[in-house]
Parts: sequence; structure tokens; C-alpha cells
Amino acid sequence: MLVKEYRICMPLTVEEYRIGQLYTISKHSHQESDTEEGIEVLRNEPHYDPTHGQGQHTEKRVHLSSKLPGWARSFVPRIFYITERAWNYYPYTITEYTCSFLPKFSIHIETKYENNCGTNDNIFGLEKDSCAAEVDVMDIAYDEFPERHYNISEDPRCFSSVKTGRGPLQEGWRQTSSPIMCSYKLVRVQFEVWGLQTRVEQFIQKVIRDVLLVGHRQAFAWVDEWYSMTLEDVRRFEDEMHVATNQKIGCRDT
Repeated sequence: MLVKEYRICMPLTVEEYRIGQLYTISKHSHQESDTEEGIEVLRNEPHYDPTHGQGQHTEKRVHLSSKLPGWARSFVPRIFYITERAWNYYPYTITEYTCSFLPKFSIHIETKYENNCGTNDNIFGLEKDSCAAEVDVMDIAYDEFPERHYNISEDPRCFSSVKTGRGPLQEGWRQTSSPIMCSYKLVRVQFEVWGLQTRVEQFIQKVIRDVLLVGHRQAFAWVDEWYSMTLEDVRRFEDEMHVATNQKIGCRDT
């Protein structure tokens, strides 16, 4: 198992980020979906947990076989999907990914959000004698990522928000921005297949990092689209995008 902790700061408050996160995930999922490839929403419903309280449970099927690297396509069926299950008890969330074809594969992500610049060094309360997680403090404006994902309209170094007056983000922005919040993500990747474990787990962590970077850049660049929304507004937007996305990839039932 390969464990990493990602810390992603945003020039937002934790409450603002709640709206932006829901909006961005729904819009991005719709944009990335295509006929027979994409994210099929199976359920999105309220859920109560005795420890974490009232939250939201979602279950999705991520159809992505054509997006796998060549070496992975060589042993994965042409048509397959990954199941994503998420429990959102904001400001704490749990997300799990599994695949029925690969029973020894799993991704488990715990996320906590705080109004700081990533300075909480043990937010997950890990035991000192447990497997230490490598900490990766990410910068949405200046970290490198695959060029194919670059969009100048989503570049925090260029974008300036009309509604909030925030941006462009200059060097050192995490130390000077107000407000500032951090998304802490503890990511556990497990792929217990002899001869492939290390390679696959490292590959998956790299993909997760790229996805996190792109998604958080978009959440900031789209701030003027979601900033005036209430939680009820963004829930309606979620429902509309879920229906549209399922129709886009050819799913008749949700």
C-alpha cells in the first residue's frame, strides 16, 4: 500500500469551498464524459452517520477503459468500470474506489478542510508508529502538471475574479492571501498483484495528484460561476448535471 497526504490551499474560505467543490465536480464530470465513456451517477442521497452526523452519499460508475495507459490496457478488459462511493460530512469526506475485475485494487481517500495554509501537521491523527505518509504540499498556481490539461482561462496566474477581486495568484500567494483554506487529503492506494504493485500504485498516485491539481485550478477559475450560489442552488445544479451526464454517456436509468 502506498500512502500519501496531499495539502491543497485555495484563496477561499472553507464554507465557500463547499459550494465550489460541488459545482466543480458536477461540471467537470459532465465535460469529461462522452458516449459510453464517462461518469454514470447511480445514486445521490442524504445519509446519516452516528459519528459524523448528516451527510450525503453518492455512488458512481467511472467508465474509462480507453483512458488507461497502454501497459494497463493489455490486461484489463476492453469494457470495464470503477465504482466510486463517497460520503460527504463536510468538512470531512470519505471516498472509495473499487473495481470488480481487480479485487485487490482499492483507493481510500479521507479529506478534511480547515481555514489555514496547510500548517496542521497531524490533522488525521496518525499514530507515530504507523506507516508514515509522505506529505505533498501542492500549489495550484505554480506546480507543473501535464501540458494537455493546460487551459489559459483556468490558469490562476492569469485569472482575476470579478465577483471576489481575488487573483491573479502571485509567487508566495499562500502566505499572503486572505482568505486562505486547505484541503487535506490522505490517499491510500492498494494494488496487491505481484510484479505490478509498485508500478501501479505509483502510477495511480500520480494520476490522483494531476486530477487534484486540475480540479482545484478549475474550482478557482470558475469561482464567478458558483460564488453567488447557495447550497440549495448547487444541489439543484448537481441533479441537473447528473441527469445530463447520464444521458450523454447513454445511460437510461440513474
